[in-house]
Amino acid sequence: MLKQPAGGATLERIIGVRSLTASSFNMTVGSGIFFLPAAVAALIGSAAPVAYIICAFAMALVVLCFAEAGSRVSRTGGAYAYATAAFGPFVGVLTGALLYAGAVLSSAAVMNAFANTFAVLSPTLGAPVMRVLIMALAYGGLALLNIRGSRPGVRTVELFSLGKLAPLLVLAAVGLFAMKADNLVMPSLPAPSEMSRACVMLIFAFLGFEIALSPSGEVKDSHRTVPRAVLLALALVTALYLTIQVVAAGVLGERLAGETAAPLAAVARELFGGAGSTFILIGTLISTLGYLSGDALASPRALFALAEDGVIPGLARVHPSFRTPARAIAIHAVLAFVLASTGSFTSLLVVANVAILLMYGVVCLGVLQLRRKGVQTGGEPFVVAGGPVVPICAAAVLVWLLSTVTRAEWLATGLTLLLASALYAASSYMRGRTAPASGH
Repeated sequence: MLKQPAGGATLERIIGVRSLTASSFNMTVGSGIFFLPAAVAALIGSAAPVAYIICAFAMALVVLCFAEAGSRVSRTGGAYAYATAAFGPFVGVLTGALLYAGAVLSSAAVMNAFANTFAVLSPTLGAPVMRVLIMALAYGGLALLNIRGSRPGVRTVELFSLGKLAPLLVLAAVGLFAMKADNLVMPSLPAPSEMSRACVMLIFAFLGFEIALSPSGEVKDSHRTVPRAVLLALALVTALYLTIQVVAAGVLGERLAGETAAPLAAVARELFGGAGSTFILIGTLISTLGYLSGDALASPRALFALAEDGVIPGLARVHPSFRTPARAIAIHAVLAFVLASTGSFTSLLVVANVAILLMYGVVCLGVLQLRRKGVQTGGEPFVVAGGPVVPICAAAVLVWLLSTVTRAEWLATGLTLLLASALYAASSYMRGRTAPASGH
């Protein structure tokens, strides 16, 4: 049962299939789609679509596990709530820490991409003071919007999901008629090692849907809504990525591999002339701001869930009028802003990815435990066919991906887990101190 948050007010269940699909799609399609086509082409050339299909299949295993876990546990917190229900509070807190660390670091990384795009459009906006001002205004505006209600936040996510699609669909529609068949010829498949490297890089383009599941306590009929939304979002993301990759390769051919800075801007320039680059840069702004709007809606719910269980003091309060976790939203905006203004896109994103993959592994194995315990907080849960096959295969894929992690990246993730352990120990101690003594 969902706890009554401090302050007496409760979160409002207003997120349906359409909204959750839009949020999942929005959180997955961030800035990567505008940069990945060249990087993949540089590794495996015209075989890139094969790597996308492999990654989509691997990610489908993980998404199926989240779909079942989300249909069984309807508490706010997403992966944190699933892990707590499966393995208990300590593993839940560690998972919640990984979930939030991945979310806030990813948000800060994408904010850097957002500010960098402004700098390309106008060098004046690339000055350090202007970059910080842009970040502060973006985080402040999104925080205020989401504090005033979940509905405005959800509508904003839906709007940006459509907004980021528009330039990409225009690019794809025009590009399909400008492709050269010779550019799409695949002489032979690349070596397995090359394909593996491409898949390890590409899988990160599919991350993000887990953040959209953090507001589980505000999802209507989660046992039906969650599976439908996350699977539909994965199908849409895969179709979009494949189409964009094929169009980029078909239009630019071998030149695609050399356009590492802005491959889609190069495609647009080829199709539309000088205005094409500006068109895509504006699309990049819309896409990154869309991701940030989804983050402002979803990520604070991970903080709220940890606070609700007493791990983080002072944040488990729902605004009496707006019925939103206002304090958690504000704190998240401040933390993300500090990280964004002091870090870079690449350094922030690498550490975020390690935390996210570890968290995925806990949820995938947690599905087996949720089944064993018969956890079912809503209606009849969605059950993945094949017994333990899908969760075990998903965990194996994640082990393969984590095998590429460096010692420094493990160290950063380990510090996050150490901090979470300390918070859990402190909160357990304080609960023990304040618990009433039993009579004799």
